[in-house]
Amino acid sequence: MTVAFCGNDNPSAYNISAGFLRNVCFLDAINLVPHVFLLFITFPILFIGWGTQSSKVQIHHNTWLHFPGHNLRWILTFTLLFVHVCEIGEGIVSDARLQSRHLHLFLPAIMGFVAATTSIVYYHNIETSNFPKLLLALFLYWVMAFVTKTIKLVRYIQDEISFRQLRFCITGMMVVLYGLLMAVEINVIRVRRYVFFTNPQKVKPPEDLQDLGVRFLQPFVNLLSKATYWWMNTLIISAHRKPIDLKVIGKLPIAMRALTNYVCLKDAYEEQKKKVADKPNRIPSIWLAIFRAFGRPILLSSTFRYLADLLGFAGPLCISGIIQSFSNQNQSTNTTDNGTVINVTLINATVINATVINAPITPEYSTDPFLTSTDFLKNCYVLAVLLFLALILQRTFLQASYYVTIETGINLRGALLAMIYNKILRLSTSNLSMGEMTLGQINNLVAIETNQLMWFLFLCPNLWAMPVQIIMGVILLYNLLGWSALVGAAVIVLLAPIQYFIATKLAEAQKSTLDYSTERLKKTNEILKGIKLLKLYAWEHIFCRSVEETRMKELTSLKTFALYTSLSIFMNAAIPIAAVLATFVTYTYVKEEPPSTAQAFASLSLFHILVTPLFLLSTVVRFAVKAIISVQKLNEFLISDEIGDDSWRNGDSALTYESCKKHTGLHSKAINRKQPLRYQLDSYEHSLRLPTHPADINDCAIKVTNGYFSWGSGLATLSNIDIRIPTGQMTMIVGQVGCGKSSLLLAILGEMQSLEGKVHWNRVNETESSFEANWRNRYSVAYAAQKPWLLNATVEENITFGSPFNKQRYRAVTDACSLQPDIDLLPFGDQTEIGERGINLSGGQRQRICVARALYQNTNIVFLDDPFSALDIHLSDHLMQEGILKFLRDDKRTLVLVTHKLQYLPHADWIIAMKDGTVLREGTLKDIQTKDVELFEHWKTLMNRQDQELEKDMEADQTTLERKTLRRAMYPRESKAQLEDEDEEEEEEEEEDDDMLTVMRLRTKMPWKTCWLYLTSGGFLLLFLMIFSKLVKHSVIVAIDYWLAQWTSMANNKQALCSTEQPASKTCYVVVFSILSGAGIVLCLVTSLTVEWMGLTAAKNLHHDLLNKIILGPIRFFDTTPLGLILNRFSADTNIIDQHIPSTLESLSRSTLLCLSAIGMISYATPQFVVALVPLGIAFYFIQKYFRVASKDLQELDDSTQLPLLCHFSETAEGLTTIRAFRHEPRFKQHMLELTDTNNIAYLFLSAANRWLEVRTDYLGAFIVLTAAMAAISVGSTSGLVGLGLLYALTITNYLNWVVRNLADLEVQMGAVKKVNSFLNMESENYDATMDISQVPKDWPQEGEIKIENLCVRYENNLKPVLKHVKTYIKPGQKVGICGRTGSGKSSLSLAFFRMVDIFDGRIVIDGIDISKLPLDMLRSRLSIILQDPILFSGSIRFNLDPECKCTDETLWEALEIAQLKNMVKALPGGLDAMVTEGGENFSVGQRQLFCLARAFVRKSSILIMDEATASIDMATENILQKVVMTAFADRTVVIIAHRVHTILTADLVIVMKRGVILEYDTPENLLAQEDSIFASFVRADM
Repeated sequence: MTVAFCGNDNPSAYNISAGFLRNVCFLDAINLVPHVFLLFITFPILFIGWGTQSSKVQIHHNTWLHFPGHNLRWILTFTLLFVHVCEIGEGIVSDARLQSRHLHLFLPAIMGFVAATTSIVYYHNIETSNFPKLLLALFLYWVMAFVTKTIKLVRYIQDEISFRQLRFCITGMMVVLYGLLMAVEINVIRVRRYVFFTNPQKVKPPEDLQDLGVRFLQPFVNLLSKATYWWMNTLIISAHRKPIDLKVIGKLPIAMRALTNYVCLKDAYEEQKKKVADKPNRIPSIWLAIFRAFGRPILLSSTFRYLADLLGFAGPLCISGIIQSFSNQNQSTNTTDNGTVINVTLINATVINATVINAPITPEYSTDPFLTSTDFLKNCYVLAVLLFLALILQRTFLQASYYVTIETGINLRGALLAMIYNKILRLSTSNLSMGEMTLGQINNLVAIETNQLMWFLFLCPNLWAMPVQIIMGVILLYNLLGWSALVGAAVIVLLAPIQYFIATKLAEAQKSTLDYSTERLKKTNEILKGIKLLKLYAWEHIFCRSVEETRMKELTSLKTFALYTSLSIFMNAAIPIAAVLATFVTYTYVKEEPPSTAQAFASLSLFHILVTPLFLLSTVVRFAVKAIISVQKLNEFLISDEIGDDSWRNGDSALTYESCKKHTGLHSKAINRKQPLRYQLDSYEHSLRLPTHPADINDCAIKVTNGYFSWGSGLATLSNIDIRIPTGQMTMIVGQVGCGKSSLLLAILGEMQSLEGKVHWNRVNETESSFEANWRNRYSVAYAAQKPWLLNATVEENITFGSPFNKQRYRAVTDACSLQPDIDLLPFGDQTEIGERGINLSGGQRQRICVARALYQNTNIVFLDDPFSALDIHLSDHLMQEGILKFLRDDKRTLVLVTHKLQYLPHADWIIAMKDGTVLREGTLKDIQTKDVELFEHWKTLMNRQDQELEKDMEADQTTLERKTLRRAMYPRESKAQLEDEDEEEEEEEEEDDDMLTVMRLRTKMPWKTCWLYLTSGGFLLLFLMIFSKLVKHSVIVAIDYWLAQWTSMANNKQALCSTEQPASKTCYVVVFSILSGAGIVLCLVTSLTVEWMGLTAAKNLHHDLLNKIILGPIRFFDTTPLGLILNRFSADTNIIDQHIPSTLESLSRSTLLCLSAIGMISYATPQFVVALVPLGIAFYFIQKYFRVASKDLQELDDSTQLPLLCHFSETAEGLTTIRAFRHEPRFKQHMLELTDTNNIAYLFLSAANRWLEVRTDYLGAFIVLTAAMAAISVGSTSGLVGLGLLYALTITNYLNWVVRNLADLEVQMGAVKKVNSFLNMESENYDATMDISQVPKDWPQEGEIKIENLCVRYENNLKPVLKHVKTYIKPGQKVGICGRTGSGKSSLSLAFFRMVDIFDGRIVIDGIDISKLPLDMLRSRLSIILQDPILFSGSIRFNLDPECKCTDETLWEALEIAQLKNMVKALPGGLDAMVTEGGENFSVGQRQLFCLARAFVRKSSILIMDEATASIDMATENILQKVVMTAFADRTVVIIAHRVHTILTADLVIVMKRGVILEYDTPENLLAQEDSIFASFVRADM
């Protein structure tokens, strides 16, 4: 066939006698001109200009200036491209019906397509380089194209070509589009004035883009990049080279920051408040406020969603069309020449020619067969391309809808968090202290309710999109199949409520599981905290059993959870099968014939579409219910009581974030980039703080007149308060416990409700105009509360508390509070994190840090609330002398001190004595001495008593002890270095030279080993069952569809599967179809159950192994591994293994098998498809590889940024009074906003990455559909197989992204298995005996004789020995004291008796038996020990003394009597069954130690070891202990490891150790007699 522009089968084609414009071919040639013009002009500019520029300079994104009409231009260009595609298609189809090729029918259209593509590329380049003058070329192009197309349109109108012809419509649309694009171009000239005007407009890019920190570019990129997330490529690919961290993802754009959204929501909420202000019983609606603030994006998202849903129906319709034309073609094929296949294009032509063309072909020069749109759409190839385009568009709209809702949800969450935080800072103290608002409730609001609302917002477009989708689907089904379609729809609708029921049950099961796991964690935590004691007493198995019991309950609850999960999965898979079965069987019997192939596969595809919304509807409804509850809770919180406006203190009402809005103007102009927001906030605040009350008396800082204050109950807690606090002096407030001293401070600070009276704050003396006075913040008060409150921050940050760091001052303060020795013990000095998530400090250490904070702040007034309560006498004195008398006096600061220590009264300048909420006396000590002699005498006797206690106390030096505990806690941290994080295997590879490939390989490798480990821990039988049932299920589902294909196309099938006789054939097909469907439904249930069952078994086994492994681990492991790390394995990791992995695994295996069976089916139907699979497979491999790495990093970032945010909320709620006293609300708000934004940006990037993946996999899916359709059409197999291939190709698009998403999730979740497994490879202690147990006497050791022969001990085989060749002999019943400095090996010797350390040489023989040959539990159960730290477990007192339940009550009472606890225990409700709280918190330290003594007595062992047992107790308890040891244990061997030497002066034998060697060994008398003995020097030092 020869090729010519106008075709060579019509001589009149080149005839122009009737004028140029009457010749169609010539017109088409003119149409080429503008396109060629554009390509000629733009190509050189694009290649030369930008080629050189972009290579030299990386255009930074701050030049991204969108020209006016940016989005409109992109939309118009895309529409234009689509119309061009239609024009090309129309041209080619028309051309196929002529004898020779007519290039003019489609060549101009192809050139137009190329030109339109070039125009948008060109525009994008000009826009990013901000050089608008070059847009003139485009302007000229639009004008020329518009003119040429208009000429053509006019020509068609003259020829009276009707509107029904496709070509006429296309030309008309082109004219409109070119006209609009021309208008857009003119608008750019009008606004930017880049040409024809003298002064072009100067514009700046948006502020976010000038800030290099903003890396989230979605709002700023062009429309194509927005739709495909193209800008994410660099981030996702770079994740391979180095992990994504917070630096990489940068800051949030201003419009998405919490502050911006808070202001929006706050304004909307205030509006609602105004509306209901006059209606007393109405509360402002948060729903309306949310809609006012975030309504627009929600509507936008819903629009996208509707578009996507409507485009979704293109799939079934196109399938139906393609199969329809196939069937027609097959019938025509069957009639010709024994069914030889005629050229497909000719068939299409005949089909098309068969329809009568109702076009008047008027002029004789026309060479065109004009097509109507119906003719055009009957072409298979056209339908395939349309299907492809519809899929691409549908997926793009769907992802855009998801993205917009997620972004809005994140914005809403940020705004809500800011609102809640603002409210927390203004909550009245009584609300928190009276328990109306607990910390738990506040934490729930932050962690749960805001997330519920966010999730609801994600899902809410579904609420109104789904009903429309369902109705549309049912209408289409009805059109296809008539009434029988409604049967299937009814099946789906009737089963939906069951799904809702299952969903609610799931939520209940999850809740009960959570309760059990909390209980299990509490028990595990206790075991780990007391592990040393449990091992020494050989009780680990008893406690282990108790955890296992709770775990069994938890597993029962998990079983329910698993059952409902699998039912839910089963419903989802089985409903479509059931619906299809019902529909087709009904149809066959009603219509007396099977449905046609086109009907069958279109309706199948429609059922697939219908099931998704119905399955999701139950979830959405559940979330809607939850969201309504959340909003109620939020409302209650937001209208709860606030603290009174303390304007007397700062001259203005309490500040909200609005301060930033009103004053520093958050609009781009006013922000000072050099200064962070906080300082601007502060400077603004300081300008506000003008004292409002005139000074009454000059020398008085605060004055309260006639004050009545209450804690919100309306009853006055403090009444008739008239006091004054003199400026620059020390005021002491004294009185009995509970007389209202702390309340008075809080009342002055404005934390209490003032019922009557006034608090006046005086100005600073105006004369003192020094810089100091101005720097000090007049109205803020440095306040140290009674209960110390620390931030989760470094020690230094806790002390400076936002003030500028001044080294000299800082040193002075830490010295005054004697914090330096404590700081030196911390692993990183004062840069160590302390607080909730940091290192635990003792009460005294915490209190001193709080006092240091108050001293360090440069405020005029300091309030200290009982700062000495947790300090011992040395520290109190030091603090009084150095800190208060020296430091504060030198600064001339006003100090108010609440205290019980009356010995400090003489130092006070002014004393306020309180009693029962009123002021008893006020004045100087002299005044009180003269006026109230009785009170003064009372104080004197109290002071004497305190002095006596002091003398006693002087010996019990609590601080050294606290430091010792701290040192013990820190000691493991050094060796922790050996145990670095479990992921050490990964770290090792990353050497300094950073071999790029290995790093990349490691980060992209799936943890297959760990997966295998997880799968096999469920047992091989279950694993086999799972794999087998999965494979069978998917085979059956494929068989159902295959059978359907055979059945519906049996008319044209040569080899039918059933007999061809009518009634028999119908029955046969229906029966087989029903059997297969039934089997499919059953298998759906079986597979979902086996996966969940396997997951449960694996979870059960892994936890069991982990618990037993940990319990039997060597004590060294617990010393070197932080407790939190071990607990994490039992909490977070176990939770992932329990609840998340099974469902991910199920989803992964299901979607993978679906995709594989689909690819298999398409390849079977059209083998040519396999060729296209290779490039698609490669593309898929790279997409998933890159995505998994990035997703893992972003998920970790999201998790790690959430915790600090939640902690910040809870610590703010705890330290409210301190924050408000210091006036630091703005600083804390700012910190909260930063934390929220950090978490939001991580989450935003994570969801953008998910969109990135889904868009790409969806486009891949669309390509698969296109190639499958093209292959099927060109090969021309049976209509049934074509239908099958297309149906499966459509399902692939839905499941491809799930494969990758689940892979990524599984990879993250397998981390939990890996961590658990890293503990499972740990060495256990050796519990086995090497001698025959029957040889050990029942009551061994009877005598208590100990021989230590040449003993060498180390903690681990790679460490140095701590005891070297120790030899000693202890007679039965002797009391032996062992002393030595810290680290001399005393405690190691005591642990050696219990084989807690590695004895690598020598031996210990007790009563003639070498202990290394005994089974461990036997050895440990026969000895007793009392440790330095008293440990009690939660449970009854009986359980704590005798967990094995071996003793009678008499024995227990006897033990308690010996320990002098009997009377106290008798007084408790329940006696021996009285409860001990966790850690024994409801007893004092002394009482706890006495319980430990009783516990040791109950053992009745002939050997007792006391390891510094008196170290942490007071003198009185110590004396009891000493007495008991000498009397009750008179006949037993007692080894006392001494903390203070005077405790072993009465011993029979003293051993002095140094560096693991025995230096002295004799009776105390002999050693004291030798002047130069080390023991004597110890005793002298201890005196």
